[in-house]
Amino acid sequence: MTPARLCWFAISSALIALSCTLAAGAAARVTVTDDFGHEVTVSHRPLRIVTLAPGATAMLVAAGAGSQLVGTIEYSGQPAAEKKLPLIGSQDAIDMERLIALKPDVVVVWPDGNNPAQIAAIERLGFPVYGQEATSLDGISDSVRRLGRLAGTAVVADREAHALAAKLAALRKEYANAGNPPSVLLEVWDHPLYTVGGKELMSDALRVCGARNVFADLPQRAPAVGIEAVLARNPDMIIATAPPEQAAAWLAEWRRFPSLKAVRTGRLLAFDDPRLIGLGPGVMDATGEMCRKIAALAARLPPK
Repeated sequence: MTPARLCWFAISSALIALSCTLAAGAAARVTVTDDFGHEVTVSHRPLRIVTLAPGATAMLVAAGAGSQLVGTIEYSGQPAAEKKLPLIGSQDAIDMERLIALKPDVVVVWPDGNNPAQIAAIERLGFPVYGQEATSLDGISDSVRRLGRLAGTAVVADREAHALAAKLAALRKEYANAGNPPSVLLEVWDHPLYTVGGKELMSDALRVCGARNVFADLPQRAPAVGIEAVLARNPDMIIATAPPEQAAAWLAEWRRFPSLKAVRTGRLLAFDDPRLIGLGPGVMDATGEMCRKIAALAARLPPK
């Protein structure tokens, strides 16, 4: 072979190798759509995933991607596997140096709960950011499926999503209320008094239980309301979502208002299940437990 032909062969081989490398790199890149409709591109799998919300951590574990988690934030609750992960801060403030040191392939955030400035800073650093949040019980299954696409665990995620959807369908069938649903004040804090609006996941849980959020018309996720507003709406039940001693104290304060229907009829309920507010798949089981307790109280309600 002549020197010219050898040179041409070498150049051609190099070009072919480069093309193959580029093609392989392009094939490894995957673009998925997050819960907020934003496209997110990740470069390879398995991923190194950092989560900035407890709900996102639980959802990724359910989607079969628990082994890909390399860091998260401090919180108390589910899942137990999260306690073994490096912690990089809290929901409101994370340590950016710790985040960088973990070299994540993607950071899963909670746009409505995390610090917007820090989310923007993570994006400026060049880390792909995936927004995760389910605002309805139906959305839990959809969110698990999407996370499965992100992490490359679609088989596991789809199976879990199907199981969650079946559990939700069973709850709706069991607790469907054809008559007038009892109205409920869901108290999530006492001073100031906070409840949930109609767009919050817990409001959807009440609907599944055949009940009605007495403040469902409010657009805020967690609005502050006054005692006068509660007296005016006069709920059939009051549910305090807090640990037993704290919930007992909250409910004791309502007994100062004997004109309230919930107080007059003794429909005051303490409900302590952190999964209800965790925004993870465990909310489905927590909803089932709340449905059972609401049904027991509703059975004692006088006809309207």
